[in-house]
Formats: sequence, structure tokens, C-alpha cells
Amino acid sequence: MEDKRYAVLIDSDNISSKYIGVILDEMTKYGVVTYKRIYGDWTSTQANKWKKELMENSITPIQQFRNTVGKNATDSTLIIDAMDILYTESVDGFCIVSSDGDFTRLASRLRESGMHVIGMGENKTPRSFRAACTVFTDLELLLDQSVDDASSKNEGKSKLKKKAENVISQKIIENDIIEIITENDNKGRETGLGEIGSRLQKKYSDFDVRNYGYSSLSTFIDETAAFDVKKKESTVFVALHSDKDMKKRVKKFAVDVVAEAGTKGIEMGQLGQKIHDEFPSFNVKEFGYATLSKFIYGIKDLKVETSGNNKKIVYIR
Repeated sequence: MEDKRYAVLIDSDNISSKYIGVILDEMTKYGVVTYKRIYGDWTSTQANKWKKELMENSITPIQQFRNTVGKNATDSTLIIDAMDILYTESVDGFCIVSSDGDFTRLASRLRESGMHVIGMGENKTPRSFRAACTVFTDLELLLDQSVDDASSKNEGKSKLKKKAENVISQKIIENDIIEIITENDNKGRETGLGEIGSRLQKKYSDFDVRNYGYSSLSTFIDETAAFDVKKKESTVFVALHSDKDMKKRVKKFAVDVVAEAGTKGIEMGQLGQKIHDEFPSFNVKEFGYATLSKFIYGIKDLKVETSGNNKKIVYIR
């Protein structure tokens, strides 16, 4: 199978020259770079830092004079070049290196034409551009990793120097993993580590466990209390951590609260709040329920009725 061919297009106005090494190293994971172009005004003093890197890495500089103060002509030139390369049908994908959200539409247009679009930028890059790419990687992560690799051979979790901005929270990622596992459980099948990684990447183009201080997805999941990781032959599977005692305690607490409310019962929302206050770490999704109300419906000692004003009231059965 032949390596895929990529065009790497760099916006020098928004990217520091210190990243060029890690950019090209990262691209070796995807295929062969056949175009290496960088855009900017090479008559400006700001571009001087790039000149050494251009020669050492055989990158073609594309000159764009600043015809109007405050306008970024580099963007237009890069976009035109990208479309010209697209129509040559000589590449399988593009790597757009910029922290500028103005390239969002370009990334979308390239993907509409069947291109694999890799985005790279600093952690300030807007979510719009991140989401438009097939894959997006924060350059700070790559640079930090290269420094760590040079100083030691650490495996597993590594301390990041700076938490990336505009990155999906770890809690949201964990909930997504729970939903994937629950969906498969309902279909009677196990969930592989590879499936989780693939589905998260499709949902969040910038998903990268390095954003959360880990070097591998398996370590990320293994250190999360909600999951159990097991290996069968050469395949790694992930399951929800089963804490039956927690489930029993929550059920008993819910029944006790409703019983204390007497014949008046208690509103579903109030009961849910009391459960949350008593068990702040309790997550119904870890037990296969989509919502807390579904969990309460499943408690055999309780019944739920709808009042005249459409409120859900919970009573002892």
C-alpha cells in the first residue's frame, strides 16, 4: 500500500518557527509530504526567524506583500494555492498549519472534495477551525512531547506544561466513552479500545489524550475510575466499572428519602438533587442508564406519577 501524499501549507503570520521540526515529524505518521510551502511577507523583519528553517527543511517560501495595513493577504494566497493543488489531483490530503479561524471554510471545502485535512495550531486556535479539520493537533503538545522524549523515556502519564485552551473537557470525553460502551452493551457486544479511539476522533477532530496529560488512550482509560480495561489475546476491551455497592446504596437512599416524604411524595427533580448532594461522584451512565430519571423509574420500590401541572412525583410503591 502506497503512502498517502500531503501538501503542508504554513501560515507564517500565525505560527512560530520553533514548531517546524515537530510539524514535519508529526506528518510522518500520515504519509509523504510532497508540497511544503510557507506563506508570508519575507521582506519583513518578523520573517527573519523562519529563514534558517526554510533552508534546513526544504520549505518553499511564498512571498505576499502587505498591500494594506491590517489586512492579512497571506490567508488569501494560501487559500488560492490550496485550491490549485486540489485541482491537480496530486495529493490525498492537506495539512494546514495556522492558529487562524479564517481557514475554517477552506478546511471544510477540502473535506467536501474528499481530502483528509490535518490542522495544526496553537491552543488558542478557535473551535470552528478545529472542528472543520479531519484531525487537529495542538502544537504545544507536540513541542512538549519532543522535549520530554529528549530528556527521558517516560511512558504513560506525563505532566503538560500548559493546559490547552478550547479543548473538550475530560468529563465530556468520559461521558462519551460511557455512552459508547452502554450502546454496545445494549447490543450484546463488547467494546474494543480501537473503536473508542476511532469514534472519539470522528466526533472531536482535536481529540488527543496528550491534551489531558497522557501518552496513550489505554492509559487514559485505565486511570479513569469509571472503566475497567481487560485484554483478550491481542485485543484490548473496555467495560464500565461495576460498583454494585454504590448502586445499592443510592437505591436505598432514594427509597428512604421518598418514604420520609410520606404520602405527598417528592418531585423527581428534588429527589435527583438530594441523590447528587449525597453521592456527588455517582454517575447513572456508569450503570447503563441514560438519565437519573430512568434510574429512578427502575427502582422497584418506587413509582412515578405525573401531577396535574405535569410534574413528576415519586411515591413509595
